[in-house]
Amino acid sequence: MEILNSIDSFVWGPPVLVLLLGTGLYLCVGLRFLPQRKLGYGFKMMLEGRKKGGAGHEGEITPFQALTTALSATIGTGNIAGVATAIFLGGPGAVFWMWLTALVGMATKYAEAVLAVHYREVDANGRYVGGPMYYIKNGLGPRFAWLAWIFAFFATIAAFGIGNTVQANSVADAVQSTFGIPHLWTGIALAVVTFVVIVGGVRRIGAVAEWLVPLMAVLYILGALVILAVNYQAVPGALSLIFEDAFTGTAATGGFAGAAVMAAIRFGVARGVFSNEAGLGSAPIAHAAALTDDPVRQGNVAMLGTFIDTILVCSMTALVIITTGVWTSGETGAALSALAFQTGLPGGELIVSLGLIVFAFTTILGWSYYGERAAEYLFGSKVILPFRLLWVAGVVVGAVANLGVIWIVADIMNALMAIPNLIALIALSGTVFAVSRAYWRANRAG
Repeated sequence: MEILNSIDSFVWGPPVLVLLLGTGLYLCVGLRFLPQRKLGYGFKMMLEGRKKGGAGHEGEITPFQALTTALSATIGTGNIAGVATAIFLGGPGAVFWMWLTALVGMATKYAEAVLAVHYREVDANGRYVGGPMYYIKNGLGPRFAWLAWIFAFFATIAAFGIGNTVQANSVADAVQSTFGIPHLWTGIALAVVTFVVIVGGVRRIGAVAEWLVPLMAVLYILGALVILAVNYQAVPGALSLIFEDAFTGTAATGGFAGAAVMAAIRFGVARGVFSNEAGLGSAPIAHAAALTDDPVRQGNVAMLGTFIDTILVCSMTALVIITTGVWTSGETGAALSALAFQTGLPGGELIVSLGLIVFAFTTILGWSYYGERAAEYLFGSKVILPFRLLWVAGVVVGAVANLGVIWIVADIMNALMAIPNLIALIALSGTVFAVSRAYWRANRAG
Protein backbone atom coordinates (compact mmCIF):
# COMPACT_ATOMS: atom_id res chain seq x y z
CA MET A 1 0.00 0.00 0.00
CA GLU A 2 2.84 2.39 0.84
CA ILE A 3 4.53 1.70 -2.51
CA LEU A 4 1.24 2.16 -4.39
CA ASN A 5 0.48 5.38 -2.51
CA SER A 6 3.94 6.70 -3.44
CA ILE A 7 3.37 5.83 -7.12
CA ASP A 8 -0.08 7.42 -6.98
CA SER A 9 1.32 10.64 -5.50
CA PHE A 10 4.02 10.70 -8.18
CA VAL A 11 1.79 10.09 -11.22
CA TRP A 12 -0.75 12.63 -9.98
CA GLY A 13 1.99 15.07 -9.02
CA PRO A 14 2.68 18.48 -10.61
CA PRO A 15 3.98 17.19 -13.99
CA VAL A 16 0.76 15.30 -14.88
CA LEU A 17 -1.48 18.02 -13.45
CA VAL A 18 0.37 20.63 -15.51
CA LEU A 19 0.13 18.39 -18.60
CA LEU A 20 -3.63 17.95 -18.12
CA LEU A 21 -4.44 21.60 -17.47
CA GLY A 22 -1.78 22.83 -19.89
CA THR A 23 -3.09 20.69 -22.76
CA GLY A 24 -6.64 21.86 -22.11
CA LEU A 25 -5.57 25.51 -21.95
CA TYR A 26 -3.44 25.18 -25.09
CA LEU A 27 -6.41 23.69 -26.97
CA CYS A 28 -8.71 26.41 -25.61
CA VAL A 29 -6.41 29.13 -26.94
CA GLY A 30 -5.78 27.33 -30.25
CA LEU A 31 -9.53 26.91 -30.75
CA ARG A 32 -10.10 30.52 -29.63
CA PHE A 33 -12.29 29.22 -26.77
CA LEU A 34 -14.68 27.75 -29.32
CA PRO A 35 -16.06 24.99 -27.02
CA GLN A 36 -17.04 27.54 -24.37
CA ARG A 37 -18.41 30.02 -26.94
CA LYS A 38 -20.36 27.33 -28.80
CA LEU A 39 -22.00 25.78 -25.75
CA GLY A 40 -25.48 26.67 -27.05
CA TYR A 41 -24.64 25.22 -30.46
CA GLY A 42 -23.48 22.04 -28.72
CA PHE A 43 -26.87 21.63 -27.02
CA LYS A 44 -28.58 22.23 -30.37
CA MET A 45 -26.45 19.49 -31.95
CA MET A 46 -27.22 17.21 -29.00
CA LEU A 47 -30.98 17.58 -29.48
CA GLU A 48 -30.69 17.11 -33.24
CA GLY A 49 -28.48 14.10 -32.54
CA ARG A 50 -31.38 12.11 -31.11
CA LYS A 51 -32.36 11.25 -34.69
CA LYS A 52 -30.78 8.55 -36.81
CA GLY A 53 -28.16 9.79 -39.24
CA GLY A 54 -29.06 10.79 -42.77
CA ALA A 55 -27.34 10.02 -46.06
CA GLY A 56 -23.58 9.87 -45.60
CA HIS A 57 -23.87 9.42 -41.83
CA GLU A 58 -21.83 6.34 -40.93
CA GLY A 59 -21.56 4.79 -37.48
CA GLU A 60 -23.25 2.53 -34.94
CA ILE A 61 -25.28 4.78 -32.61
CA THR A 62 -26.86 8.26 -32.76
CA PRO A 63 -24.75 11.25 -31.67
CA PHE A 64 -27.02 11.61 -28.62
CA GLN A 65 -26.52 7.95 -27.70
CA ALA A 66 -22.77 8.42 -28.08
CA LEU A 67 -22.95 11.33 -25.61
CA THR A 68 -25.11 9.42 -23.11
CA THR A 69 -22.87 6.35 -23.45
CA ALA A 70 -19.86 8.55 -22.65
CA LEU A 71 -21.84 10.15 -19.80
CA SER A 72 -22.86 6.71 -18.53
CA ALA A 73 -19.17 6.01 -18.04
CA THR A 74 -18.32 9.39 -16.50
CA ILE A 75 -21.32 10.09 -14.25
CA GLY A 76 -20.55 7.58 -11.53
CA THR A 77 -19.00 7.37 -8.09
CA GLY A 78 -16.81 10.38 -8.96
CA ASN A 79 -19.84 12.67 -8.91
CA ILE A 80 -20.94 11.53 -5.46
CA ALA A 81 -18.03 9.94 -3.60
CA GLY A 82 -15.25 11.63 -5.61
CA VAL A 83 -16.48 15.19 -4.99
CA ALA A 84 -16.87 14.48 -1.28
CA THR A 85 -13.36 13.00 -1.12
CA ALA A 86 -11.92 16.07 -2.88
CA ILE A 87 -13.54 18.38 -0.31
CA PHE A 88 -12.44 16.12 2.60
CA LEU A 89 -8.81 16.11 1.43
CA GLY A 90 -8.48 19.51 -0.24
CA GLY A 91 -11.17 21.63 1.41
CA PRO A 92 -13.90 23.62 -0.36
CA GLY A 93 -11.22 25.23 -2.56
CA ALA A 94 -10.82 21.89 -4.37
CA VAL A 95 -14.21 22.53 -6.00
CA PHE A 96 -12.80 25.61 -7.80
CA TRP A 97 -10.02 23.50 -9.31
CA MET A 98 -12.59 20.89 -10.36
CA TRP A 99 -14.46 23.65 -12.19
CA LEU A 100 -11.30 24.93 -13.85
CA THR A 101 -10.40 21.39 -14.92
CA ALA A 102 -13.87 21.07 -16.46
CA LEU A 103 -13.75 24.39 -18.32
CA VAL A 104 -10.43 23.64 -20.01
CA GLY A 105 -11.47 19.99 -20.23
CA MET A 106 -14.30 20.97 -22.57
CA ALA A 107 -11.68 21.81 -25.19
CA THR A 108 -9.85 18.56 -24.46
CA LYS A 109 -13.02 16.48 -24.83
CA TYR A 110 -13.91 18.36 -28.03
CA ALA A 111 -10.49 17.64 -29.55
CA GLU A 112 -10.65 13.97 -28.51
CA ALA A 113 -14.00 13.45 -30.26
CA VAL A 114 -12.92 15.35 -33.41
CA LEU A 115 -9.85 13.13 -33.75
CA ALA A 116 -11.79 9.97 -32.85
CA VAL A 117 -14.28 10.47 -35.70
CA HIS A 118 -11.65 11.82 -38.11
CA TYR A 119 -9.34 8.79 -37.71
CA ARG A 120 -11.85 6.00 -36.96
CA GLU A 121 -11.80 2.63 -38.71
CA VAL A 122 -14.12 -0.28 -39.49
CA ASP A 123 -13.14 -3.48 -37.65
CA ALA A 124 -13.32 -7.10 -38.83
CA ASN A 125 -16.98 -7.30 -37.76
CA GLY A 126 -17.97 -4.18 -39.75
CA ARG A 127 -18.24 -1.94 -36.68
CA TYR A 128 -16.90 1.61 -36.48
CA VAL A 129 -14.11 1.79 -33.89
CA GLY A 130 -11.88 4.64 -32.78
CA GLY A 131 -10.28 6.43 -29.89
CA PRO A 132 -6.74 7.40 -28.88
CA MET A 133 -5.14 4.16 -30.06
CA TYR A 134 -6.53 4.75 -33.55
CA TYR A 135 -5.79 8.47 -33.82
CA ILE A 136 -2.27 7.83 -32.53
CA LYS A 137 -1.73 5.04 -35.09
CA ASN A 138 -3.42 6.75 -38.05
CA GLY A 139 -2.56 10.34 -37.18
CA LEU A 140 1.02 10.04 -35.92
CA GLY A 141 2.00 7.11 -38.13
CA PRO A 142 3.65 3.69 -37.65
CA ARG A 143 6.60 5.12 -35.67
CA PHE A 144 4.20 5.82 -32.79
CA ALA A 145 2.37 2.47 -32.87
CA TRP A 146 4.02 1.67 -29.53
CA LEU A 147 2.32 4.70 -27.95
CA ALA A 148 -1.07 3.50 -29.21
CA TRP A 149 -0.33 0.05 -27.77
CA ILE A 150 0.58 1.55 -24.39
CA PHE A 151 -2.67 3.49 -24.23
CA ALA A 152 -4.74 0.41 -25.12
CA PHE A 153 -2.87 -1.69 -22.55
CA PHE A 154 -3.42 0.76 -19.70
CA ALA A 155 -7.04 1.36 -20.78
CA THR A 156 -7.79 -2.38 -20.68
CA ILE A 157 -6.41 -2.68 -17.15
CA ALA A 158 -7.96 0.60 -15.96
CA ALA A 159 -11.38 -0.52 -17.18
CA PHE A 160 -11.49 -3.32 -14.60
CA GLY A 161 -10.69 -0.81 -11.86
CA ILE A 162 -12.42 2.51 -12.48
CA GLY A 163 -15.15 0.99 -14.66
CA ASN A 164 -15.92 -2.36 -13.08
CA THR A 165 -14.85 -3.54 -9.61
CA VAL A 166 -14.88 -0.08 -7.99
CA GLN A 167 -18.36 0.63 -9.36
CA ALA A 168 -19.74 -2.81 -8.43
CA ASN A 169 -18.44 -2.34 -4.90
CA SER A 170 -20.15 1.04 -4.65
CA VAL A 171 -23.46 -0.47 -5.78
CA ALA A 172 -23.17 -3.37 -3.32
CA ASP A 173 -22.35 -0.99 -0.45
CA ALA A 174 -25.28 1.28 -1.29
CA VAL A 175 -27.75 -1.63 -1.61
CA GLN A 176 -26.53 -3.23 1.63
CA SER A 177 -26.75 -0.01 3.65
CA THR A 178 -30.13 1.00 2.20
CA PHE A 179 -31.95 -2.32 1.79
CA GLY A 180 -29.85 -4.78 3.85
CA ILE A 181 -29.17 -7.07 0.87
CA PRO A 182 -25.84 -8.98 1.08
CA HIS A 183 -23.01 -7.93 -1.23
CA LEU A 184 -22.87 -11.30 -3.04
CA TRP A 185 -26.55 -11.26 -4.03
CA THR A 186 -26.19 -7.74 -5.36
CA GLY A 187 -23.07 -8.73 -7.28
CA ILE A 188 -24.78 -11.70 -8.94
CA ALA A 189 -27.89 -9.69 -9.88
CA LEU A 190 -25.75 -6.83 -11.20
CA ALA A 191 -23.63 -9.25 -13.23
CA VAL A 192 -26.71 -10.82 -14.87
CA VAL A 193 -28.21 -7.45 -15.85
CA THR A 194 -24.80 -6.24 -17.07
CA PHE A 195 -24.38 -9.31 -19.28
CA VAL A 196 -27.86 -8.89 -20.81
CA VAL A 197 -26.94 -5.34 -21.86
CA ILE A 198 -23.31 -5.69 -22.96
CA VAL A 199 -23.94 -8.83 -25.03
CA GLY A 200 -25.88 -6.54 -27.39
CA GLY A 201 -22.79 -4.39 -27.96
CA VAL A 202 -22.65 -0.61 -28.17
CA ARG A 203 -26.11 -0.33 -29.75
CA ARG A 204 -27.80 -1.89 -26.72
CA ILE A 205 -25.56 0.03 -24.31
CA GLY A 206 -26.46 3.24 -26.15
CA ALA A 207 -30.18 2.43 -26.06
CA VAL A 208 -30.09 1.86 -22.27
CA ALA A 209 -27.88 4.91 -21.60
CA GLU A 210 -30.09 7.15 -23.74
CA TRP A 211 -32.95 6.80 -21.22
CA LEU A 212 -31.35 5.90 -17.91
CA VAL A 213 -28.58 8.52 -17.73
CA PRO A 214 -30.69 11.67 -18.40
CA LEU A 215 -33.48 10.43 -16.10
CA MET A 216 -31.21 9.79 -13.11
CA ALA A 217 -29.14 12.93 -13.68
CA VAL A 218 -32.27 15.11 -13.73
CA LEU A 219 -33.67 13.46 -10.57
CA TYR A 220 -30.34 13.90 -8.76
CA ILE A 221 -30.00 17.56 -9.79
CA LEU A 222 -33.63 18.30 -8.81
CA GLY A 223 -33.07 16.76 -5.36
CA ALA A 224 -29.97 18.91 -4.88
CA LEU A 225 -31.78 22.05 -6.09
CA VAL A 226 -34.53 21.50 -3.51
CA ILE A 227 -31.90 21.39 -0.74
CA LEU A 228 -30.15 24.49 -2.11
CA ALA A 229 -33.50 26.31 -2.31
CA VAL A 230 -34.17 25.52 1.36
CA ASN A 231 -30.64 26.68 2.29
CA TYR A 232 -30.53 29.56 -0.22
CA GLN A 233 -29.08 31.97 2.36
CA ALA A 234 -25.98 29.73 2.68
CA VAL A 235 -25.30 29.55 -1.08
CA PRO A 236 -23.42 32.90 -1.43
CA GLY A 237 -21.22 32.02 1.55
CA ALA A 238 -20.49 28.58 0.09
CA LEU A 239 -19.44 30.08 -3.26
CA SER A 240 -17.27 32.64 -1.48
CA LEU A 241 -15.61 29.87 0.55
CA ILE A 242 -14.86 27.87 -2.62
CA PHE A 243 -13.14 30.82 -4.34
CA GLU A 244 -11.23 32.03 -1.26
CA ASP A 245 -9.98 28.61 -0.17
CA ALA A 246 -8.81 27.79 -3.70
CA PHE A 247 -5.98 30.33 -3.25
CA THR A 248 -5.49 30.46 0.52
CA GLY A 249 -6.00 26.88 1.69
CA THR A 250 -8.45 25.81 4.39
CA ALA A 251 -7.81 26.01 8.13
CA ALA A 252 -8.57 23.03 10.37
CA THR A 253 -12.09 23.18 11.78
CA GLY A 254 -14.35 20.58 13.39
CA GLY A 255 -13.58 17.19 11.89
CA PHE A 256 -11.70 18.76 8.96
CA ALA A 257 -7.92 18.47 9.32
CA GLY A 258 -7.08 21.50 7.17
CA ALA A 259 -5.58 21.64 3.68
CA ALA A 260 -2.93 23.69 1.89
CA VAL A 261 -3.48 25.26 -1.54
CA MET A 262 -1.48 22.47 -3.21
CA ALA A 263 -3.84 19.88 -1.71
CA ALA A 264 -6.84 21.79 -3.08
CA ILE A 265 -5.26 21.87 -6.54
CA ARG A 266 -4.11 18.25 -6.52
CA PHE A 267 -7.34 16.69 -5.28
CA GLY A 268 -9.56 19.11 -7.20
CA VAL A 269 -7.85 18.32 -10.52
CA ALA A 270 -7.46 14.59 -9.84
CA ARG A 271 -11.07 14.10 -8.71
CA GLY A 272 -12.27 16.35 -11.54
CA VAL A 273 -10.50 14.18 -14.10
CA PHE A 274 -11.73 11.01 -12.34
CA SER A 275 -15.26 12.39 -12.68
CA ASN A 276 -15.38 13.87 -16.21
CA GLU A 277 -12.46 11.92 -17.75
CA ALA A 278 -11.40 14.84 -19.98
CA GLY A 279 -7.92 14.00 -21.23
CA LEU A 280 -8.15 10.36 -20.16
CA GLY A 281 -8.98 9.22 -23.69
CA SER A 282 -11.97 7.07 -22.73
CA ALA A 283 -14.94 9.10 -24.05
CA PRO A 284 -13.65 9.38 -27.66
CA ILE A 285 -13.97 5.58 -27.91
CA ALA A 286 -17.75 6.01 -27.60
CA HIS A 287 -17.94 9.09 -29.82
CA ALA A 288 -16.09 7.24 -32.60
CA ALA A 289 -19.15 4.98 -32.95
CA ALA A 290 -21.54 7.91 -33.58
CA LEU A 291 -23.68 8.13 -36.72
CA THR A 292 -22.24 11.36 -38.07
CA ASP A 293 -20.81 12.81 -41.25
CA ASP A 294 -18.58 15.39 -39.57
CA PRO A 295 -16.01 15.20 -36.74
CA VAL A 296 -16.70 18.79 -35.59
CA ARG A 297 -20.43 18.16 -35.13
CA GLN A 298 -19.62 15.25 -32.82
CA GLY A 299 -16.94 17.30 -31.07
CA ASN A 300 -19.55 19.91 -30.19
CA VAL A 301 -21.77 17.19 -28.71
CA ALA A 302 -18.87 15.52 -26.89
CA MET A 303 -17.73 18.66 -25.02
CA LEU A 304 -21.15 18.78 -23.31
CA GLY A 305 -20.17 15.64 -21.41
CA THR A 306 -17.62 17.56 -19.33
CA PHE A 307 -19.99 20.47 -18.78
CA ILE A 308 -22.88 18.26 -17.66
CA ASP A 309 -20.75 15.96 -15.52
CA THR A 310 -18.72 18.52 -13.57
CA ILE A 311 -20.28 21.97 -13.93
CA LEU A 312 -23.79 20.62 -13.33
CA VAL A 313 -23.80 17.29 -11.44
CA CYS A 314 -20.56 17.61 -9.42
CA SER A 315 -21.41 21.20 -8.49
CA MET A 316 -24.74 20.07 -7.05
CA THR A 317 -23.02 17.55 -4.79
CA ALA A 318 -20.38 20.06 -3.69
CA LEU A 319 -22.82 22.88 -2.91
CA VAL A 320 -25.10 20.57 -0.92
CA ILE A 321 -22.12 19.34 1.14
CA ILE A 322 -20.90 22.89 1.87
CA THR A 323 -24.25 24.66 2.40
CA THR A 324 -25.46 22.03 4.88
CA GLY A 325 -22.23 22.50 6.86
CA VAL A 326 -21.38 18.80 7.05
CA TRP A 327 -18.05 19.17 5.22
CA THR A 328 -16.42 19.66 8.65
CA SER A 329 -18.02 16.48 10.09
CA GLY A 330 -14.99 14.27 9.46
CA GLU A 331 -16.94 12.01 7.11
CA THR A 332 -15.64 11.37 3.59
CA GLY A 333 -16.68 9.73 0.33
CA ALA A 334 -20.25 8.61 -0.29
CA ALA A 335 -20.98 8.75 3.47
CA LEU A 336 -20.31 12.51 3.45
CA SER A 337 -22.60 13.06 0.44
CA ALA A 338 -25.33 10.94 2.05
CA LEU A 339 -25.02 12.90 5.32
CA ALA A 340 -25.30 16.19 3.39
CA PHE A 341 -28.45 15.14 1.51
CA GLN A 342 -29.96 13.66 4.68
CA THR A 343 -29.26 16.89 6.59
CA GLY A 344 -30.75 19.04 3.85
CA LEU A 345 -33.78 16.93 3.03
CA PRO A 346 -35.62 14.21 5.03
CA GLY A 347 -34.94 10.96 3.22
CA GLY A 348 -32.32 12.71 1.09
CA GLU A 349 -29.84 9.90 1.69
CA LEU A 350 -32.07 7.75 -0.56
CA ILE A 351 -31.31 10.12 -3.44
CA VAL A 352 -27.60 9.47 -2.90
CA SER A 353 -28.10 5.69 -2.60
CA LEU A 354 -30.25 5.53 -5.73
CA GLY A 355 -27.85 7.86 -7.55
CA LEU A 356 -24.88 5.68 -6.62
CA ILE A 357 -26.64 2.50 -7.73
CA VAL A 358 -27.79 3.85 -11.11
CA PHE A 359 -24.69 5.96 -11.86
CA ALA A 360 -22.33 3.11 -10.96
CA PHE A 361 -24.34 0.59 -13.00
CA THR A 362 -24.27 2.79 -16.11
CA THR A 363 -20.54 3.35 -15.59
CA ILE A 364 -20.05 -0.43 -15.68
CA LEU A 365 -21.90 -0.50 -19.01
CA GLY A 366 -19.99 2.41 -20.56
CA TRP A 367 -16.57 1.21 -19.45
CA SER A 368 -17.29 -2.33 -20.67
CA TYR A 369 -17.34 -0.85 -24.18
CA TYR A 370 -14.14 1.15 -23.60
CA GLY A 371 -12.28 -1.87 -22.23
CA GLU A 372 -13.60 -4.12 -24.99
CA ARG A 373 -12.43 -1.78 -27.75
CA ALA A 374 -9.00 -1.38 -26.11
CA ALA A 375 -8.66 -5.17 -25.72
CA GLU A 376 -9.77 -5.66 -29.35
CA TYR A 377 -7.04 -3.26 -30.48
CA LEU A 378 -4.46 -5.36 -28.61
CA PHE A 379 -5.67 -8.89 -29.41
CA GLY A 380 -8.16 -8.66 -32.30
CA SER A 381 -11.91 -9.33 -32.45
CA LYS A 382 -11.52 -12.89 -31.09
CA VAL A 383 -11.07 -11.40 -27.61
CA ILE A 384 -14.56 -9.85 -27.45
CA LEU A 385 -16.51 -12.81 -25.98
CA PRO A 386 -13.81 -13.78 -23.42
CA PHE A 387 -13.55 -10.10 -22.42
CA ARG A 388 -17.32 -9.86 -21.84
CA LEU A 389 -17.33 -13.02 -19.69
CA LEU A 390 -14.35 -11.76 -17.69
CA TRP A 391 -16.10 -8.40 -17.31
CA VAL A 392 -19.20 -10.02 -15.81
CA ALA A 393 -17.04 -12.08 -13.43
CA GLY A 394 -15.26 -8.87 -12.38
CA VAL A 395 -18.61 -7.38 -11.33
CA VAL A 396 -19.18 -10.21 -8.83
CA VAL A 397 -15.61 -10.05 -7.51
CA GLY A 398 -15.82 -6.26 -7.13
CA ALA A 399 -19.10 -6.49 -5.20
CA VAL A 400 -17.62 -8.72 -2.46
CA ALA A 401 -13.93 -7.68 -2.37
CA ASN A 402 -12.07 -5.19 -0.21
CA LEU A 403 -11.00 -2.65 -2.80
CA GLY A 404 -8.53 -0.45 -0.94
CA VAL A 405 -5.71 -1.49 -3.28
CA ILE A 406 -7.94 -1.46 -6.39
CA TRP A 407 -8.91 2.19 -5.80
CA ILE A 408 -5.26 3.24 -5.79
CA VAL A 409 -4.38 1.08 -8.81
CA ALA A 410 -7.36 2.59 -10.69
CA ASP A 411 -6.10 6.07 -9.89
CA ILE A 412 -2.62 5.18 -11.17
CA MET A 413 -4.00 3.62 -14.37
CA ASN A 414 -6.02 6.78 -15.05
CA ALA A 415 -2.86 8.87 -15.08
CA LEU A 416 -0.96 6.33 -17.20
CA MET A 417 -3.83 6.33 -19.74
CA ALA A 418 -3.90 10.10 -19.87
CA ILE A 419 -0.21 10.63 -20.67
CA PRO A 420 -0.09 9.01 -24.18
CA ASN A 421 -3.48 10.52 -25.01
CA LEU A 422 -2.40 14.04 -24.03
CA ILE A 423 0.82 13.67 -26.03
CA ALA A 424 -1.27 12.71 -29.08
CA LEU A 425 -3.69 15.62 -28.56
CA ILE A 426 -0.82 18.10 -28.56
CA ALA A 427 0.88 16.47 -31.57
CA LEU A 428 -2.38 16.35 -33.56
CA SER A 429 -3.71 19.72 -32.42
CA GLY A 430 -2.98 21.18 -35.87
CA THR A 431 -5.48 18.74 -37.37
CA VAL A 432 -8.11 19.70 -34.77
CA PHE A 433 -7.62 23.42 -35.48
CA ALA A 434 -7.67 22.96 -39.28
CA VAL A 435 -10.77 20.73 -39.31
CA SER A 436 -12.58 23.14 -36.96
CA ARG A 437 -11.72 26.22 -39.05
CA ALA A 438 -12.88 24.49 -42.23
CA TYR A 439 -16.19 23.51 -40.60
CA TRP A 440 -17.01 27.01 -39.40
CA ARG A 441 -15.97 28.59 -42.70
CA ALA A 442 -18.33 26.23 -44.53
CA ASN A 443 -21.04 26.86 -41.95
CA ARG A 444 -20.81 30.63 -42.39
CA ALA A 445 -20.77 30.23 -46.17
CA GLY A 446 -23.86 28.02 -45.97
